[in-house]
Amino acid sequence: MTPDQKDPATLSFEDSLNELEKSSLTWSAAMFRWRIRFASTSAAQPLKARCEGQLKDAQLEVDQIVMGPEGPRTEPAKIGQ
Repeated sequence: MTPDQKDPATLSFEDSLNELEKSSLTWSAAMFRWRIRFASTSAAQPLKARCEGQLKDAQLEVDQIVMGPEGPRTEPAKIGQ
């Protein structure tokens, strides 16, 4: 724990949520900066394309459970529609 952090055991529920939110925002900003740097490298472009292709393939295989008049059934997911 750094000097500017509060002891979690002494915080109220609301203060705990506020501290968690601050930590999440700091982490999110750091991840965003890392993603920008990584995406700008030439090695990242083929990796990004590969991951996007694999994600699209996986999305096509996903089924969803829907409730029909005869009860629940599965059908292909309508992702992005």
